[in-house]
Amino acid sequence: VDSADRKTKQAVAVLKRLHAFSDVKRVDSSRKVRAGKGKYRNRRYVQRRGPLVVYANDKGIAKAFRNIPGVEVANVNRLNLLQLAPGGHLGRFIIWTEPAFQRLNKLYGTVKAKATLKSGYRLPRPTMNNADLDRIINSDEVQSKLRAREKPKRNFQLKKNPLKNLMTMLRLNPYAKTLKRKALNYERFRAANPTVQTAANKKKNIGKVHRRKVSKLRLARLVGDWSKK
Repeated sequence: VDSADRKTKQAVAVLKRLHAFSDVKRVDSSRKVRAGKGKYRNRRYVQRRGPLVVYANDKGIAKAFRNIPGVEVANVNRLNLLQLAPGGHLGRFIIWTEPAFQRLNKLYGTVKAKATLKSGYRLPRPTMNNADLDRIINSDEVQSKLRAREKPKRNFQLKKNPLKNLMTMLRLNPYAKTLKRKALNYERFRAANPTVQTAANKKKNIGKVHRRKVSKLRLARLVGDWSKK
């Protein structure tokens, strides 16, 4: 890209010459109204990202490309990671001016030389000679030293009903054993002595007799009062 391109029509011609204008058309066709409340907050439209133009000296480049949809510009001295990899996705289409591309080695240095425009800055060196970690792990040399894979043990615990399982009930209520024993002894006693009345039944029968006597007395009083009248 020539830094002398100051008009938008010149910038469009440059993009067509670089076969990059198809990205501009893709961005323009993707423009739509934002979903949600953001449309009321000064960000009504959304669209895809287009090419990024990186320059060293402006000389009208920013004005020339600013009106083209999706195209962004950035100074090589102030590169922004959000522009280089929007959304954390690497591989954005970047168009470099020649002075900007030549300035990279001075800004960030090379593998063998330090940066001249930054004090003591050197590019991070890779700690691995071979970055293909999957190939290293799956190699025969590494796999031959590993032990066999163990199958995970799954402990399935059956949930038991405490109303049907005595041991489960005893864990929840230790007194249930005593209650069950009393109920069994009572059943055996009733089976052996069917004519014997319990204290509860005696009390129940006494109550019935008492209620009958009280009802008869009330009826007699009502009859006596009615006969007097």
